[in-house]
Amino acid sequence: MIDDIRNYVKSCLPCLQNNHLRQKPPGALKPIKPPEGVWQLLTMDFHGPITPTTKNGNKYIIALTDVLSKFVITKAVRDCTASTAARFLTEEVLLKYGTPKCILTDNGTHFTAAMMTELLKKIGVTHLYS
Repeated sequence: MIDDIRNYVKSCLPCLQNNHLRQKPPGALKPIKPPEGVWQLLTMDFHGPITPTTKNGNKYIIALTDVLSKFVITKAVRDCTASTAARFLTEEVLLKYGTPKCILTDNGTHFTAAMMTELLKKIGVTHLYS
């Protein structure tokens, strides 16, 4: 019976005209320019928790990918915090391969934290969010 009522309300023209959506409309997409060369645009994200954990207690994998060349750097880590992301970026990426131009991440708290923002600002990397 509830399904019948929902179907009727969805197909009723006066109902559709008078009952406005109460949800916020989706925002406009902002296109990201394709990189002009390697090491220009990198993506970084955590994957997990992965079970079973390793002998060292690692539950997550942090991955960094060059968008143009598809070169990938990964590491198994114990947690998905801003300090873990900053340490990975410093030790496994910056010191070994140099500084990229832009890094694209999601809006996870580990990437939006002040620690990550300050690190990326200090090294001159543009931080983009998806």
